[in-house]
Amino acid sequence: MKMYLISDNVDTLTGMRLAGVEGCVVHERQELKEALERTLENPQVGIILLTEKFGREFPEIIDDVRLNRKFPLLVEIPDRHGTGRRPDFITAYVNEAIGLKL
Repeated sequence: MKMYLISDNVDTLTGMRLAGVEGCVVHERQELKEALERTLENPQVGIILLTEKFGREFPEIIDDVRLNRKFPLLVEIPDRHGTGRRPDFITAYVNEAIGLKL
């Protein structure tokens, strides 16, 4: 089973290639859709890594894949600029999920 990266910048792709992960760089909505479709057709890919920017800019594309496909796993990762999440995002996520304030 392989991982595949779809990134919005070359630096993240270069770093992941050093770790043995292949991928591509895309910038536009249509490029992302095409890259995802190509990757989803490959039965050897078990995990698709996406930079967080795609989750913020094109959530409907990412959500569509997550809701309509069980496989492969989609994972959003920070890019070279770091994460765009709030420092307490895990606590907020748990609070929202279970309805309790921690």
